[in-house]
Amino acid sequence: MKKFVLIIICYLLLNTSFSQTNYQPSAENLKSRQDFQDRKFGMFIHWGIYSLLGDGEWVMNVQKIPYDKYKRIANAFYPHDFNAKEWVKIAKTAGMKYITITSRHHDGFSMFDTKATDYDVIDATPYKKDPLKDLAIACKEEGLKLNFYYSLLDWGRKDYGFGKKIVNGKPEDTDWDSYINFMKAQLTELLTNYGDVVAGIWFDGDWERKDANWHYDEIYGLIHRLRPDVMIGNNHHTDLKPGEDYQLFEKDLPGNNSHGWGTGGVSNEVPLETCETINSSWGFNINDKGYKSVKTIIQYIIKAAGHNTNFLLNVGPQADGKIQQEFADTLKKVGEWLQLNGESIYGTRGNVIATQDWGTVTAKEKKLFIHILKAPSQDFILLPRETQKVASVQSYSSKQSLKWKQQPEGIFIYLDGITFSTIDEIIEVTLK
Repeated sequence: MKKFVLIIICYLLLNTSFSQTNYQPSAENLKSRQDFQDRKFGMFIHWGIYSLLGDGEWVMNVQKIPYDKYKRIANAFYPHDFNAKEWVKIAKTAGMKYITITSRHHDGFSMFDTKATDYDVIDATPYKKDPLKDLAIACKEEGLKLNFYYSLLDWGRKDYGFGKKIVNGKPEDTDWDSYINFMKAQLTELLTNYGDVVAGIWFDGDWERKDANWHYDEIYGLIHRLRPDVMIGNNHHTDLKPGEDYQLFEKDLPGNNSHGWGTGGVSNEVPLETCETINSSWGFNINDKGYKSVKTIIQYIIKAAGHNTNFLLNVGPQADGKIQQEFADTLKKVGEWLQLNGESIYGTRGNVIATQDWGTVTAKEKKLFIHILKAPSQDFILLPRETQKVASVQSYSSKQSLKWKQQPEGIFIYLDGITFSTIDEIIEVTLK
């Protein structure tokens, strides 16, 4: 029955044209972009059958496990402690406003109910439930948006041809069109079976074959036809491509390139997002104890907001469905800071003033929020080239008024009496 349904879907896809060459985002899409920017902080979740092996989401590739042998572990996947409401509660407590979860990673296993393959959580595991369906319901109930990570790369499918030479945009001796239509069928399911809580598709794996014809014109066109409001992002580390609605940056703030992955610039036309891990791994890694501190995470949120980008923080749940207590404890403390200081993050925009040695600036309506992350060597800070007239300057936490002076080179704010926080000292500037 599944094969028959897939044949019908593929026929419809092959006989329908979806052009993104001259893509103009819909009014719904533009609204989604603004909503996305306002949310600022999200939870990234890498979870799949690889979690059973406790060595990250690349374990099949890194340990050189043959595909046919790797597939056997699906029969042992039974996340008896998975509770979508608990995951959403952890995210909300942390101050996160959306979730992005792996629907299918590079190992090719689908973590959702799909008619396009039997290599999925319903057919290949004893669990027989769709965790993404539960998560969509829980997100909807709590006001969080849900995005689906979707891997373009597949280490196992023959029609992907992993490792094959690319000739004329296709891997040699493979049915590339079959793979493209397989992805279209799955994306159709992800966009039609989980409700309007679904807000975005987060692609990954393009970098594995840069010279392939991924048929983005068709794939992006399909997505925007099915759901004009849904945003498309692609972790390809290059300049924005036609049809993409937000730009992704992996383990770097926009404009930085510490890993040498980036080959493009930073778009000024779409929202931005940077992602990072809460420890050192994306998928569950039983030996990874490199937990990031509460201070590190909060300051990353602040720096991201100052760069006008969202921050997507990853957790890799255990195979049993539990998010590690170490992660939950850290996220709770991050949420406590955001409860007190969230006004200076949510709904703000960055790049108003270039990031300084001492910190960064976020802006909302007539307010500037000066985030001092490192005590300056002088008893003042300068907001360079700020020409808007100032009404008042005060400490955000104590509401103590501060002395200031506006000169042609910018606004001087004097820090007499300020006791600097070890994480972030916020100064609130109200403009006329």
